[in-house]
Amino acid sequence: MLLLLIRHAQAAEQDDVRYPDDGLRPLVPKGRKTQRRMCRLLRKQGGVPERVYSSPWKRAWQTARIVVEETGIGRQSRLPCQALAAPPDLAALAAEIGEIGPEERIGLVGHEPWLSGLASLLISGTAGGTQIDFPKSGIMGIEAERLEAGAGVLVFFLRP
Repeated sequence: MLLLLIRHAQAAEQDDVRYPDDGLRPLVPKGRKTQRRMCRLLRKQGGVPERVYSSPWKRAWQTARIVVEETGIGRQSRLPCQALAAPPDLAALAAEIGEIGPEERIGLVGHEPWLSGLASLLISGTAGGTQIDFPKSGIMGIEAERLEAGAGVLVFFLRP
């Protein structure tokens, strides 16, 4: 399987008055534009996912919408995943996304520092084992035979 870890695009600045719930911060126009460009690049490289799971937080959910639109897989392929709005937990992630076929490509849209922690967990076996500078709209491809700590291999890392 190929796991496409996708950090949400640039969002509005934290503002306790406008967004008392941080999960409600939306993407900004520049973030949308950058994400569209990154998704077109992903599509050109043949990395189109079959399904895209996303943190339910607004900025991640909006990013996932851009991913499904720009890759042409359709809105029904965008699915919420609460495990992507929390520290990395492979058991919780597996419970939410279910079986992944050996040739499937699955998108996972989330937040920092949890997404780089997930990448580190998959590649090195520990969430803090590898320091990763994971920019907004970045897309990391990790090949793995199973969703297990240390079972992944970094295949590519697209940075805006």
